[in-house]
Parts: sequence; structure tokens; C-alpha cells
Amino acid sequence: MDRSFEDALRRGVEALGLPIGEAERAVLGRYADRLLAWNRKLNLTAVTDPVELAEKHLIDSLALLPEVAGARTLLDLGSGAGLPGIPLAVARPDLEVTCCDAVAKKVAFVKAVAAELGLRVRGVARRAEGDPVKEGLPRADVVVSRALAEPERWLPLARAYLAEGGRVLAALGREVDEAALRRAGAEAGLELVGLRRFRLPLSGAQRAVATYRAR
Repeated sequence: MDRSFEDALRRGVEALGLPIGEAERAVLGRYADRLLAWNRKLNLTAVTDPVELAEKHLIDSLALLPEVAGARTLLDLGSGAGLPGIPLAVARPDLEVTCCDAVAKKVAFVKAVAAELGLRVRGVARRAEGDPVKEGLPRADVVVSRALAEPERWLPLARAYLAEGGRVLAALGREVDEAALRRAGAEAGLELVGLRRFRLPLSGAQRAVATYRAR
């Protein structure tokens, strides 16, 4: 990956105070290289500019690290090309990650790049519909999605995959209404226990992550 990507990734993780060292950044660079290489044939992402790729995909995924602290397992639903699951697995080698997506070509990429990089990531080609046993999906300590659905639709689905004592993360890319998030959680049998707002350090784009636990 070129120098502009490396600089953007380094600046981003430093600005957010994330525990990502040079070795992890090198692995993330290899992931980005493979993503762009596969993308030329399979159209895995619309983001191809190196600086935008570093911020919109990798830094945006890694920003969830504080909410993942202490978890042993993570389920990334609607993972696409492995986001945020693969960047989180790079940052947390002890974390067992399952990336699920309904599009087989995206899961094929996840499986290939995880094997190449030696990550504890499993790819599952399945449409998640709330039946983990039938779908062969785990119940996880953290259930997350970056872009699968609005909270009103996402939270009831995510709750079905939650391990006892686990948490659901709703990654949000806009200004958020805390009262509406609480209502959406309550309707799904979840309690909002955390809401963190932040900005991506290079573009200044608004982001938020809401954390829920079962009631």
C-alpha cells in the first residue's frame, strides 16, 4: 500500500489513541492491498482512494476497540469484505471473530485474506435471520454491524445472537437521538448502556457507537 495510506492510517489511530502499533499497521496495509486487488474483479467496495480507505474502512472499524474490550468472541453481521471484523481481529489477535454476509464472493474474500494474514476469523456465507442454530452462527460476546440496518431493525436481529452477558454494538454514521436509541433498545429487550460520539480525525465526519446489553 502506498505512503499516503500508511500516513493516513498512522495519523488516524494516533489521533484516536488506539493501541495499534507498527506491526498491526503493516498487517492492515496487507489487508487493504488484497481488498483493492480483489476489488478490481469482484467490486467489494466503492472506496478505492487510499486515504479514504484508511479512514472510512479501517480507522472507522478500529474506533470500536473500546467497546470490544474484554470480549472473547465477536460476530460481525453483514460484514461485507470483513469490516469491522478483520481490522478488529488484527488489533485483537486473541479475539475469535465470525464474519457473516449473504454475498458469497465477499465471504470468499474474507476467508482468503484471513488465511493469508493468519487471523482468527471465520467467514460464513449466510443471510442472518435470527436463528443462530439453524444458520450455524455462534452466540457471541459482541454482536456488531457497521451498515446492515437502522437500529430499529438491527437490534431485534442482533439480540438473537447474543451470548449471556454479552453486548450489541450499533455503529452509527450520523448525529444520533439518544432517546430514540433507548426506545429502540427497549423494544428489542435491550438496555442502552453506553453512547460514545466521536469524529473521524482526518475528514471530521461524525460517528457514534451505541452499546446495549440484554435487559
